[in-house]
Amino acid sequence: MLEKTCIQFSSELATRAPVPGGGSAIAYVSALGIALGNMVGALTVGKKKYHDHQDEINALNLRSQSLRLEFEKMVQADMDAFLPLSRAYGLPSETIDEKKIKDEAMEMALFEAAKIPMMLSKLVLEAIKIHERYSKIGTAIAISDVGTGVLLCKSALQSAQLNVLINTKMMKRRDVAFEFDKEVEGVVLQGCKMADEIYTAVMSQLQDK
Repeated sequence: MLEKTCIQFSSELATRAPVPGGGSAIAYVSALGIALGNMVGALTVGKKKYHDHQDEINALNLRSQSLRLEFEKMVQADMDAFLPLSRAYGLPSETIDEKKIKDEAMEMALFEAAKIPMMLSKLVLEAIKIHERYSKIGTAIAISDVGTGVLLCKSALQSAQLNVLINTKMMKRRDVAFEFDKEVEGVVLQGCKMADEIYTAVMSQLQDK
């Protein structure tokens, strides 16, 4: 999927095909979000004004690059996780045995499908934390890109929660569903609070004429 052009990706996203779907789009948006932060870091490298922060900027840039690659891989990972669920939906359920087989297949597929956005949410939280540092020690000439990047990450974070919930909602193992829901809620609350604070700080800098 990543070898396709942006136009091909969005075109396929618009069809009724089971993949790519929302999860893949979230992973791609996450990659764009951290890429913007990384750009700010790259623009900061070598600037005399930020000489005292060069070691930290270099470390942030390396982690940002690593996160971007992880997000890109998750575009395909989400597709791979959803296909078994799509197939499980289509299993026959006329007899008791067929229904049992389908229920077991659905439960396993739902669990695997929920794992991807759950993992994604934790990585996006890390990306938001990196943006927080870029907003403070990154070059001021690209501060708007920090704000844009963190907004993309916040959107991805909230969307990841939706993708967890759509799967846990159908789980019969309510204890498992509860643990997923509780965990992702904690990540989202923390990440959104931090993202809002970063956005407010960026806006303050831009409006300070």
